Amino acid sequence: MTHGKTLLIASLLFSLISLNAQATLTTTVGGLGIYDSGLNTTWIQDANLLGTWEGAYQSTSYNNIVTAIINASSGVIYDTPNAYDNGTYTLTAADFGSGGRVDWWAGLAFVNYLDTQHYAGSSHWALPTTPDNDALYGYNQISSQLGELFYNELGGTAGSSISSGPFSNVQSSAYWSGTEYGTDPEGAWFFGTRNGYQDGNYKTSQFYAWAVSPGNVAAVPEPNVIWLLGTGLLGFLGLKRRGNIG
Repeated sequence: MTHGKTLLIASLLFSLISLNAQATLTTTVGGLGIYDSGLNTTWIQDANLLGTWEGAYQSTSYNNIVTAIINASSGVIYDTPNAYDNGTYTLTAADFGSGGRVDWWAGLAFVNYLDTQHYAGSSHWALPTTPDNDALYGYNQISSQLGELFYNELGGTAGSSISSGPFSNVQSSAYWSGTEYGTDPEGAWFFGTRNGYQDGNYKTSQFYAWAVSPGNVAAVPEPNVIWLLGTGLLGFLGLKRRGNIG
């Protein structure tokens, strides 16, 4: 009887420990980020922030934002030499599609722009990482940051669309990884949020960009983009970056 009680108590304690060990998604101060305890990273709360900007600052104003993003990388992205470039890719407005879609190079430029703005309190934003391993394609891949988020933190299942959880504007489509596809540097890894499928695709493809930063980011108010436009500062921001197929 005593032995049975001991086993029951031990089982309950183990269950509590297991629950505490589970990953959680917590909104950061200011609401601009979501802290992911499973990865010890912070995701931008708006999973299509660039698309949101496009909708809010249409026409000329959004074109100015695109120009600012390009200028923040000094107009170029550096990657492994491939059929598209010799290792230095020149950015243009054509790299930015509609609704927040971007090619791989524009995705890197976007996260670099967030760094120059110290968005949400971080200057370490990047596209999510993926282990560059040909064996890690397909469904149920949790070794990548997006795979971990999809399957573990958001409880996704193979073949089903991603759950929004505490995020806004999550696109049931595909998101870029910042990792080039090593065996063919014309491409980069991506994660399909419409079905949980991970693979590589040409860098020229237009997917979404979801930024992630190490650690638990203490958010600060979002920069007033309209004010930057009004003062003429938006077009003079400066800095770097660049990317791969399946």
